[in-house]
Amino acid sequence: MSMHASSPGGQSGRMGKPRTRISGADESAQRAENAEAPKIPHLMRRIAELFAPHKGALTATIVLVLVGAALSVIPPLLTERAFDEGLFPVGADGQVMGPNLPVLTTIVVAMLAVFIVSSLLGVWQTWLTATVGNRVMGALRVRMFTHLQRMELSFFTRTKTGVIQSRLQNDVGGVASVLTNTVSSVLGNTVTVLAAFVAMLLLNWQLTLIALFLLPVMVIAQRRVGQVRARIAAKTQESLSEMTAITQETLSVSGILLSKSFTRQRSEIARYSDENENQIALQVRQQMTGQWFFAMVGIFMSAIPAIVYLASGWLIAGGTTDISPGTIVAFTTVQARLLFPLMALMRVALDLQTSGALFARIFEYLDLRPAITDAPGARPVPEATATDAAGRPILGRVEFDRVAFRYPDADHDGRPTLDDVSFTIEPGQYAAFVGPSGAGKTTVSYLVPRLYEATGGAVRFAGVDVRDLEHESLVSNIGIVSQETYLFHASIAENLRYAKPEASDEELEAAARAANIHETIASFPEGYDTVVGERGYRLSGGEKQRIAIARVLLKDPAVLVLDEATSALDTISERVVQAALDDASRGRTTIAIAHRLSTVVSADVIFVVVAGRIAERGTHAELIAQGGVYASLYREQAERPEVPTA
Repeated sequence: MSMHASSPGGQSGRMGKPRTRISGADESAQRAENAEAPKIPHLMRRIAELFAPHKGALTATIVLVLVGAALSVIPPLLTERAFDEGLFPVGADGQVMGPNLPVLTTIVVAMLAVFIVSSLLGVWQTWLTATVGNRVMGALRVRMFTHLQRMELSFFTRTKTGVIQSRLQNDVGGVASVLTNTVSSVLGNTVTVLAAFVAMLLLNWQLTLIALFLLPVMVIAQRRVGQVRARIAAKTQESLSEMTAITQETLSVSGILLSKSFTRQRSEIARYSDENENQIALQVRQQMTGQWFFAMVGIFMSAIPAIVYLASGWLIAGGTTDISPGTIVAFTTVQARLLFPLMALMRVALDLQTSGALFARIFEYLDLRPAITDAPGARPVPEATATDAAGRPILGRVEFDRVAFRYPDADHDGRPTLDDVSFTIEPGQYAAFVGPSGAGKTTVSYLVPRLYEATGGAVRFAGVDVRDLEHESLVSNIGIVSQETYLFHASIAENLRYAKPEASDEELEAAARAANIHETIASFPEGYDTVVGERGYRLSGGEKQRIAIARVLLKDPAVLVLDEATSALDTISERVVQAALDDASRGRTTIAIAHRLSTVVSADVIFVVVAGRIAERGTHAELIAQGGVYASLYREQAERPEVPTA
């Protein structure tokens, strides 16, 4: 790769650190994470706009939550009636009579009706919140993926893939949880707590004071236990992440090859086993901490009714109140419904803050402006029949007019990657760019399809400045074969059709024959249906490269860019691939970035790039005769044949 050393290759800025919602983690850690979220203007308004298409569903959800929460306090009140008027009614003389079955039956039917209605409303509410939450999440995910597809190449060279995946998976996924839980939790728990408090006051205000006095004790205990459990959960997540990293590193094709090559399987197994033991210990601690918590809740829930019974006895014995058995039973039932909604509300503020942070990180990516976009009035690449003033065809002509370029993250005090570069490649010409590593050769190949924007001068394609062309039209006329061939984990046919989805089997075969790979494919038991494996590992380097050439030929571009397409191959594979490249370049403009000069001796013109400038140009024979940089490089390679690399 001849990219200048100052080109971007790592993460930078705030986007370099993947941030996620800390599931079950310590509240202080989550708040610290939220504080690092970017500041987005009009964030709440933009969040509200996401829900605009779902106003009806949201309104229905709010109504269902309010109704459901209100219904939840009716059964305890009916319980009081069931005891005092149905099971143990008191006559006019103050004596307890036998059960009043008609009244009891009516009350029980009413209770069952409330339970059924509440359950149905709960199912409906869950469906609505899940639908709205996942619809918004899905729309956000597609919107972000679409936006990322429009970003320029430099964005991906300076941002880790894991960071981008974190935005798509963790942040957007976290939004779904917030959307489906937080709103309904806030409304439902608030109404439940208020309704339960009112019901308790209506039943007996003295018992209400006693119950409210005891509730803070449980809330404090819950927070303490919850914090311990959260810290363990955070460590468990870190351990799981480490295990996942070990798995990805060692069980990928490259990782397995590396460990086998250095006989490091035992050490990798030991590393995984150690982390697995740590994970087991953390899981046990987390489960036990949870058990203690639920035991405390159980003790508290059992203790409060007992205390209420004792307090009721004191109040009745003291003659300060007239409490019926139904009131006591109903009161303990309502009080039991108060604890968990109250504790859930204590986390609402953090959940709302977390949701805002997640949305802020999502909008931060959506607000990124692609550096390379179509200019107003951009037009498609001229047709193949277009000619210049002299009547010569222009499709396939590539011109650099005093082009300068510096990578976005490069040191502005250093030399630019390209400086005052000018040349013209005519349609059908085979042009080669050679020179020392880091001279700027590959950068030339980036500027032709406008993967990067020239910082000075003009790059023209078919006689038009590339900034005035529709980018999609420009790229569709350029085919690129790079040193690092990328194949999907799919069949050979599917990999070829990536260039032309509608291509027929006959077209696939024609492209494969032109790339000198058809006979090899036909020899496979499954032919074109052969799955190539991850990144094409089931194929040799030469086979992968020829499939990549066939894929480009299926695209049939006017200009072919070869970026050191044979430098990673052994001598035999290089000859086969080079023959395929020679056939592929016939009849079309070809720009070859070459490391091995022997592959470009027949080029129509050779440009020698040194320190970002064109130092020499001419045919192989002319450059040898000049005795300059090219002649020196050629002589050096001839005297020191390279060892095959694959």
